[in-house]
Amino acid sequence: MNNIYEEVKEKLFRICRSQNLLNIPVRVKARPLTTKEAIGNPEADDFPLQKGKERLMQAEFSGSLGQAFTDQYGDFQGSLEDVLEEDLKNNFRRAVFVSTMNAVLRYLGRIENTIHCRDQEPSECAEELVFYIKRKYGQGKIALVGFQPRMVESLASQFSLRVLDLDPTNIGLEKFQVTIEGPDKTGEAVDWANLLLVTGTTLVNGTIGDFLGKKPCIFYGTTIAGAAHLMNWERFCARGH
Repeated sequence: MNNIYEEVKEKLFRICRSQNLLNIPVRVKARPLTTKEAIGNPEADDFPLQKGKERLMQAEFSGSLGQAFTDQYGDFQGSLEDVLEEDLKNNFRRAVFVSTMNAVLRYLGRIENTIHCRDQEPSECAEELVFYIKRKYGQGKIALVGFQPRMVESLASQFSLRVLDLDPTNIGLEKFQVTIEGPDKTGEAVDWANLLLVTGTTLVNGTIGDFLGKKPCIFYGTTIAGAAHLMNWERFCARGH
């Protein structure tokens, strides 16, 4: 698992060194966003951000912004080199690194959609996701990792779907005629599925290794933006900013 982070970090380090960013003192600040700042006012009230389970960390690098979902949040301030030298030993440190990486690569013009969609855009994104999957993968069995309510709502009526989530308050609930399963069902769901649709938050919470290389995999969201670019992972984010 650590090899994934080391590879991502090394790729980012080489880019930053080649652009002479490491020799320039840069202030990077990450802070948790309020719900309204992060996603506006969607009509539904079942997003993890609205329930207080996760928040978005936001890093600013020379005027460019990057975000990362995390359940361990707080402020950080230092240089880019400080971030790259951090031991990514917990969710907070990984969130600082990931949000900063997203901001840096956005600054360099290498990635887009590093800011979470707002208001009605999550619903629009979920509808577009259905067409994207049908066009590229056809019909099949999908394991959705991370309870993203609008995606569950759109996918459940079109595909055979299983949903995994870490939030104990979600596990066992039926949403849109699909029962939310816990992490103990990960192996079973991965074996069952033809396609994995995985939240980028797995990069922050340390579970991404459970899904890489197992089946065709699409990561979704803003958190995974930078790492997906560096590692050539497939990513879907239709309404990010």
